[in-house]
Amino acid sequence: MDLGELVTSAPLAARLRIPSGPLFFPVTAYGPDGAVDLDTYRVHVRRGVEAGAAAVFACCGTGEFHALAPEEFAACVRAAVGAAEGRVPVVAGAGYGTALAVHYARLAEDAGADGLLAMPPYLVQAAQEGLLRHYRELAAATSLPVIVYQRDNAVFTPRSVVELARTDGVIGLKDGHGDLDLMQRTVSAVRTDAPGDFLYFNGLPTAELTQPAYRALGITLYSSAVFCFAPEIALACHTALRTGDDATVHRLLDGFYRPFVELRARGRGYAVSLVKAGVRLRGLDVGEVRPPLHEPSGDHVKQLAQLIGRGQELLEEDR
Repeated sequence: MDLGELVTSAPLAARLRIPSGPLFFPVTAYGPDGAVDLDTYRVHVRRGVEAGAAAVFACCGTGEFHALAPEEFAACVRAAVGAAEGRVPVVAGAGYGTALAVHYARLAEDAGADGLLAMPPYLVQAAQEGLLRHYRELAAATSLPVIVYQRDNAVFTPRSVVELARTDGVIGLKDGHGDLDLMQRTVSAVRTDAPGDFLYFNGLPTAELTQPAYRALGITLYSSAVFCFAPEIALACHTALRTGDDATVHRLLDGFYRPFVELRARGRGYAVSLVKAGVRLRGLDVGEVRPPLHEPSGDHVKQLAQLIGRGQELLEEDR
């Protein structure tokens, strides 16, 4: 069957609005020589889709977008699209300055991606006017719908998000900044001045920990790095959040997610390298992270293994 026959004709926003499972941000697999290992990457993506992911976000933060050459990026996005087989949408990262962001967007479009996650511009501290121009030019340069990633040097006023929501091609905002007061004012401003179907995502590291607070703002979408290495735990948490099963949510937050976040905080870059170590612990050799990131210590990996075991025990208690 032709791959195009499998892909739903529904717009990306409609496919993401009420996800059946977590949003999956796969790690990028490298072989022993440090080169991208596309075969292992396909296995990783395929397993995530089969485990219940609602979408694949390829070559984003967890996927080490910053460490990939353009040709590697294009190959990985194409591999993710092939592994997903149209069962769920594939969203690709795009970033750096405007010219390079547009270049990556076009590579993603050629590779068959369904949308873009537009990450902050490289290095510079820009005013709101410059940020808006950057994302508008990116959206105008591609037919792919764009989700803007708010964090670090790309934090928006509510008025700027209203302008983004009015921009053709921009369908949502992923928040990695974590200011709930700002997010409440942003949601309110967009609801008032740009009503429609604009999407919001909780994009904080290990978003499950803060998702009860985001859900209170009406933000139900969130990224899940834990899904990379413990999909059964991430899926159980997602189901509990969706159905209002607070007892299960609290049990998983207290027994697994909070200790995981505390372990993650013990090393710089652990939001990626600790996740990658988790994938290896579960039996898939995706290689190590590329510099400037570094591998977690042996003791921290051992603690991660114990945490995964504890998370699985918590799921057993629920049965």
